[in-house]
Amino acid sequence: MSLSFTRRLRDPIARGDVTCTVRIWRRLQVKVGGRYAMDAGHVTVTRIQHIDLEDITEDLSRRSGFASLDDLMSVARHGSGESVYLIDFEYAEG
Repeated sequence: MSLSFTRRLRDPIARGDVTCTVRIWRRLQVKVGGRYAMDAGHVTVTRIQHIDLEDITEDLSRRSGFASLDDLMSVARHGSGESVYLIDFEYAEG
């Protein structure tokens, strides 16, 4: 299981500006309480919600570190996944 982020999101995550991500997967690949390495630290998943595509808004896109809904979807929508997850997390160094 892994939770990886594009390079442009890593600094905002480390600063605490980005604390959630939207993933479109075939099956859930992380778990609440799971710790996933990222650069000099890690993110810990605090909550997972199964959502619908219609629940992804411009506001949620910005909270996830993207400039717009189109920007988020260009990264999130790849592969054959159909299940949409909103994943909240906290970053910690070390």
